[in-house]
Amino acid sequence: MTIYASFFRIAGQIPGLQILFSSLLRFVLCSRRLTVIRMLHRLLSNSWFASILLLVLLVAIGLLTDLFNQGDVFWPGYLTMMFFYVVIFFIALRFSQRFIEDHILAGRSLPLWLGVFTMSATWIGGGFINGSAEYTYSEGILWVQAPWGYALSLIVGGLVFAGPMRSRNYTTMLDPLEERFGRRANLLFFLPAVLGDLFWTSAILVALGTTFGTILGLGLSTSIILSGLIVILYTSWGGLWSVAITDVIQLLILFAGLVLVVQLALGGWDNLAQVIDAYGASFGARALPWPTEGVLGSSTALWWDSALLLIFGGIPWQVYFQRVLASKSPVIARRLSLLAGLVCLMAAIPPIFIGMIAYTTDTAALGLPPLEDPAFALPYVIKYLTNPWVATVGLGAIAAAVMSSADSSILSSSTVIVWNVLPVKAATGKNASVQIRRVIWIVGVCTICIALQVGSIYQLWFLCSDLVYCLLFPLLVTALFDKRANQYGAFSGFAVALFLRLGGGEPFLGLPAFLPYPAEDGLITVPFKTIAMLTGLLTIVTISRIVPLRGMQPAV
Repeated sequence: MTIYASFFRIAGQIPGLQILFSSLLRFVLCSRRLTVIRMLHRLLSNSWFASILLLVLLVAIGLLTDLFNQGDVFWPGYLTMMFFYVVIFFIALRFSQRFIEDHILAGRSLPLWLGVFTMSATWIGGGFINGSAEYTYSEGILWVQAPWGYALSLIVGGLVFAGPMRSRNYTTMLDPLEERFGRRANLLFFLPAVLGDLFWTSAILVALGTTFGTILGLGLSTSIILSGLIVILYTSWGGLWSVAITDVIQLLILFAGLVLVVQLALGGWDNLAQVIDAYGASFGARALPWPTEGVLGSSTALWWDSALLLIFGGIPWQVYFQRVLASKSPVIARRLSLLAGLVCLMAAIPPIFIGMIAYTTDTAALGLPPLEDPAFALPYVIKYLTNPWVATVGLGAIAAAVMSSADSSILSSSTVIVWNVLPVKAATGKNASVQIRRVIWIVGVCTICIALQVGSIYQLWFLCSDLVYCLLFPLLVTALFDKRANQYGAFSGFAVALFLRLGGGEPFLGLPAFLPYPAEDGLITVPFKTIAMLTGLLTIVTISRIVPLRGMQPAV
């Protein structure tokens, strides 16, 4: 009840929302009220009625927020975003699925073109867009690692992992781990996977909330709750089909909106070369995406460690394998990963240009307030260097990026919980589908609650990403490609990798480094995360051969 109480308290500060959230959370937590469930089912079965109801609700919330905030809401932008949300919601309901396999894997019939859209949109989230602009502004393109790191992750995943996973007809990423190491072991291994999804979703909801606050005048809490609830609604009702179809629209809006923002902020494409030259003159070698000799200094190990984490740590995520496993065939699964990697590279170009524009613009000469926080580089350019209508389009682009990642992440973490933790594998038809909808609501509400605690989300997400890389990647590799790997090796490798990772310290947890890694000025000068991952991998392989498991049958 702690989460419920926290969420209710924060929601109560927003006019008009307290009653709504109370009803929604009671519905989620009180599954005995079958009458309410049947009523909601009937309402949402009619996509027109449900969409009109959402439209009325959003108008009411906007009016109440504007009234209590004394007219701070930017109505042209709010109405545009309201229209965008309702359209996405309507389309999602039109593609809702009734059965569990349809809900989780779209009936394993995802075509190549749709798979490329939904895979790309999943990775290109609010953190991807905002972070690329932020690091371009503050650190140089050298440290904008996510675009090419994620692109290589998708390419490696497509070449090595997509084929075996799809050909064996798994349902989730954790299925090969359960098949190789057993169900009890999997109950431990699922924790970093689910926590990573939860904190990732929370982080991108915060990215949307800060942008809304900058441009529309809405409060952070209002933006997070509104966006989160709409995502939960259409994800719980539509499943992967609705998520994939809406991803197509969201990705197109993203590209169109950001390109329009760049063009207007530049004052014409003719000025692009001047901006690039000015930026390169200021950052020097850091304006290049690859390191040159001596540019990294004591940060060399950190740069390479982060790069390898993005490439290989980006593979063992359910949100990736859900699209791989939903593909029509192993061949399509490989191709969609490769093509989505190229799309990720292309999507980074507009936010990098926006970061350059923010850095090279003389705000004092234009009479604009200075940009105090690099994290706001993207919304700053959208708000001050474009006109209000283009700013609304740019905001739609960011909202599209956030929603396309948030719905995928909520669905993937709920899928793992339902399929690998709860006993629903034997269930079929509508009963299992109802159960996953309930889990989506619970996971979604928890995600919103975490997002409302702004201060620590990004640090938590980075920590969980580390754990996914160090702990899950070795387990996935050995489960798929080492027929002699067993429980003893898996537990040993998990423990060794965790020990070596935490041995480098974790400031967020207040945990000092207790292993003698080489360091300079408090910065570890060896890639200790990669060392932890490789040591865990070797431990699994070695211990599994020293202590074989009797009667173990290798996976086919």
